[in-house]
Amino acid sequence: MSSLVASLALQNLGPKVLDWNWISRNFSHEIIPAIIGHIYLSFVSVTIALVISLPTGIIVSRYRKAYPPVTFITGLLFSIPSLAFFALLVTVPGVGLGPRAVIIALVAYSLLVLIRNVVAGMDSVPEETKDAARGMGLTSRQILFKVELPLALPVIVAGIRIATVTIIGIATIGAYISGGGLGELIFTGISRNFPTRIIVGAVLATLLAVLADLSLLAIERYLRPWARTRRT
Repeated sequence: MSSLVASLALQNLGPKVLDWNWISRNFSHEIIPAIIGHIYLSFVSVTIALVISLPTGIIVSRYRKAYPPVTFITGLLFSIPSLAFFALLVTVPGVGLGPRAVIIALVAYSLLVLIRNVVAGMDSVPEETKDAARGMGLTSRQILFKVELPLALPVIVAGIRIATVTIIGIATIGAYISGGGLGELIFTGISRNFPTRIIVGAVLATLLAVLADLSLLAIERYLRPWARTRRT
């Protein structure tokens, strides 16, 4: 999203694309705070979405009649255009302009992907594996935490990776409602016809998404019990 905004905005800009002096002058008091703000928006949103979607996905995987209404509601939230969603949230009492509205929207956009992947991950655990665990005397809680969740982890983390990259991209649009983050650099650069701000914001948002995706991939590989066994 941020890269698309940058490319469209740069079409009519002058030949001087990057002002390295501006970057060095504003790195500590403008660029770094924008990075921290973007990480804050993304981390808080992903965390809240996980807290909601993980237990919801586990419950839905047990009681499948609840799956259609849950996916319908989350799919409806996911289909709302981001700018329209932000505009609606701003009018809600107690929300208004700022990071709170952005976080609420980002959480809503993440639920569909996360819940679906949690359910898919739970469904991927073979029944014979769960039967063997019951035969060993494990309780339902022990089977969930020691068998099902570890085996479902790759699918769940795949959903977290998609949700995280999506959140980082959509968070740039939150600058329209004073949400902060790297979107402030992009849209301020567009309004001032200053390409350096646009490029810095777009490149950093892209790098942040790539780093987050690679970090989650590394965490997923480390947490898999069979991966740890192979390394040992």
